[in-house]
Amino acid sequence: MTAEPSRRAFVLTAASTARVLGANEKIRIGVIGTGGRGQYLMKELLRIGGVDVVGVCDIYDARRDQAAQAAGPQAEKYHDYRPMIDRKDVDAVIVATPDHWHAPAAVDALNAGKDVYVEKPMVHTPQDGQAIVKAVRANKRVLQVGMQGRGMAQFVECKKRFVDSGVLGKTGFARTWYLSNSGYVLEAPKGFERKPDGLDWERWLGRGPKIAWDPGVYFSPYKWLHYDGGMIMGIGIHVVDSAHHMLNLKAPSSCVAGGGIHFYDDGRDTPDVVTFILEYPEKLTVTFTAECLSAPGVRTSAGVELRGTGGVNFIERYSRPGEVSWTYKPNAKFSKTPEAQGEGTGPSAEVILRDWLDAIKTRKRTICNEETGYYSTMACFMALEAFRTKGRVTWQKAWDLPA
Repeated sequence: MTAEPSRRAFVLTAASTARVLGANEKIRIGVIGTGGRGQYLMKELLRIGGVDVVGVCDIYDARRDQAAQAAGPQAEKYHDYRPMIDRKDVDAVIVATPDHWHAPAAVDALNAGKDVYVEKPMVHTPQDGQAIVKAVRANKRVLQVGMQGRGMAQFVECKKRFVDSGVLGKTGFARTWYLSNSGYVLEAPKGFERKPDGLDWERWLGRGPKIAWDPGVYFSPYKWLHYDGGMIMGIGIHVVDSAHHMLNLKAPSSCVAGGGIHFYDDGRDTPDVVTFILEYPEKLTVTFTAECLSAPGVRTSAGVELRGTGGVNFIERYSRPGEVSWTYKPNAKFSKTPEAQGEGTGPSAEVILRDWLDAIKTRKRTICNEETGYYSTMACFMALEAFRTKGRVTWQKAWDLPA
């Protein structure tokens, strides 16, 4: 990663630097950010096939070395992502850095002519989101945001069977939740009181506050507004995006939020209990609730419940084989569709990774492209602003995407 976003002018246009891939040619990929998530995505791509991972970049040499070993002997190691994205033989990059690095790395890669898979949340601010949309359009690139719920069987099936078909009728309320997530109670492992010599802390901080080495921030950025956005941005984005996906939503009209730090007096600046309410022009209310007081020890639950004139569709995100993952209960006054239930899958990035690889070759839009990623992120941005200000946040004209 770089200490600041690159603003260099490229000699060649992005379009001219991009390779034209043959139908059976392998896609050559670089990975920016090779912690746990980055390595997971890389290994999933290698399992799917049709790719070569030719570069891995991280500010921590131990993670860089781990990723290079898993990628294979053809993978070069980078401390700074700029030389990697400048390579003409790199077709696409994964951005799996901490969240505050998503926008700088993604924009630089897009401007270098690379297709991009960027982890959620795509960005933290409207300015960064608009910069990504502008870069995608200007360079005619393909971008996928890591909203894996859009590929999970239970959401795909229920959208088709009950929403798109009209069975649910007028949906006026969508309840979303993400409970008992253990990421927000993580503590730094022992032995890191002193910063490892091979870890570039200044570059990790990037545009963030210049603080002294803090293993709690590095190993658990989820608790901090600047680095992850807390449960509103870090996990709320998953199920809010699922509501957007199911109901074809874009910009909320307003948001209010409440909550606080009710138990974890550990220096965090994000709530351990939070609820927010989004209103949409479609005459629809979407709520979100999260808490981490019951973690670890209580099974994580997350999902979406759609309530309409045609009945109620409940969808659980965390599903094990053989378990009921979704249910539909009709309102007999408006619906003749019988009660139903079904199984789903656990969270997996496989479907959206496959969709991204296909889009790189066909140049089609992905199932969570830069615009859908922007609007879901903006819903959470509004919620975070509402929580910070303890007020009502309304959509601003300046946040609109240009046609």
